[in-house]
Parts: sequence; C-alpha cells; structure tokens
Amino acid sequence: MHMSKDSEIREAVRRRYSETALSGAAGCGCGGGCCSPHNTATSGALAISVGYSEEELQSVPEGANMGLGCGNPQAIAALTPGEVVVDLGSGGGFDCFLAARQLGAAGRVIGVDMTPEMVEKARRNAAAAGFTNVTFRLGEIEHLPVADAEADVVLSNCVINLSTDKAQVFREAFRVLKSGGRLAITDIVAVADMPEDLRANVMLHAECLAGAARVEALEEMMRQAGFAQVSIRVNPASAQMMDTMFPGLGLGGVVASAVLEAVKA
Repeated sequence: MHMSKDSEIREAVRRRYSETALSGAAGCGCGGGCCSPHNTATSGALAISVGYSEEELQSVPEGANMGLGCGNPQAIAALTPGEVVVDLGSGGGFDCFLAARQLGAAGRVIGVDMTPEMVEKARRNAAAAGFTNVTFRLGEIEHLPVADAEADVVLSNCVINLSTDKAQVFREAFRVLKSGGRLAITDIVAVADMPEDLRANVMLHAECLAGAARVEALEEMMRQAGFAQVSIRVNPASAQMMDTMFPGLGLGGVVASAVLEAVKA
C-alpha cells in the first residue's frame, strides 16, 4: 500500500529530525546549515545570523542550539514573568530555555515535538542545566498535548512550514491559548508561487522550503482559526541567503523568512 503524499512528507520530516537529534548535525534549510558539520561555532553563527545574541547563546545548555531556526521568536514575544508558553516543534529546547529565563520560577514552558529523539535530547539538556520550569512532550503540532486555554503565548521557530495541515496548526494554537493570548512565530513563507517540481520534492519539504505557504494563505488561515491583529512581516534580506544556500534553484524570489504575529481576542 502506497503512502499518501502528506504521509510521505511527514515521515521524511520525522526521519530528518530524528537523524539530526541522534547525530548532532546542525541546521536545516531554514537556518542555512543543512550541510554544515555540528559544532558550537557553526550553530552559534547560524543563530546570531537570524537574530540571537551572544549572551543568549551562552545562557542555554550545550547542544540545545542546533542551528535549526530562521529567526528569534523571543525578540517579538514580549514575555513577562509568570506566563505559560508553548513552543511548537521545540527540538533540542533552545527557545524553551530562553523563554524559561524570562518567565522565572512562576512561569512555565511546554515544548512539543513529534520526534522522540528530540524530546529525549531536550529533556537531557533540561536536566543537565537544572531547568525546573520547562517540560517536553511528544506530540504533533496539529494535535497538541496541551489543555484548552492553558498558554499565554505560543512560540514557533521555522516549524509550521513543515506541516501538511497548517490550518489545523493555527486552530490548535488558538485552542490552547487563553483569551488575549498571542502568537509569536518565525517561519519560512512563500512570496511567489513555487514551481511544481520544487513543491513535489519531499526532501525540500524536510529542509523547511517546499512546504512554505503563500503569505496571503497564511493570513487567511490565521483569521479563520479565530485570530485577530494578524501580521506577517517578510524579511526581504533572507532572499539572498536562500540563493546562497541552494544555488541554481531560484528560491530567492520564491521563499523568505518572516515574522507571524496574532492575538486571540
């Protein structure tokens, strides 16, 4: 029995990040390190290039920063002590640990990842560094293992583009947010129609590229989920980075990194 295209993409993504967790290899297409060897300098340089500070890099457990992001959702989240944060696709826990520092002992961070190997890695990182206000749960971002109206903020960093049902992701984010809760997301979006040969490339889906949705479609999904104050801001400078990372594919005019924000009114 043949897998559906969506199932094939989901399995490729799961396999890609399982291997990343086990090998420690840094990066994906969205961060620019898909072929980079894993070392502190490489993943650190990738993180700084997308908006993290040196101080933030030094404050997290070794191995938490895997060079997998395309932005810094902390910079837009305006977190305050005591809040509850859910991180979609938490990986090694990098953004979770940064959020935990801002929230203090009274706050909580829930990281959700579909890959058992990533969840294990993040839990080890948390235990090694003594983070007691962070938990990591195995689950899919389309079906979050989080209670209704539990979170003040939903974060995500270069993960929603990997989903084959992005509308469901936004519905789930809306469900778990409290009234007045907010989205703070960095991701890869499409700024033009993607050529069909690229869209059909399963491995480019796993590299955070082929699954990117058009800005207009994402805005409509967010509004349909119930969000207000929807905002998607594209980073035009990221186009050159895409062409540098994937020469010959012409991705610079097709995809870019962006900041997505909204509020549960």
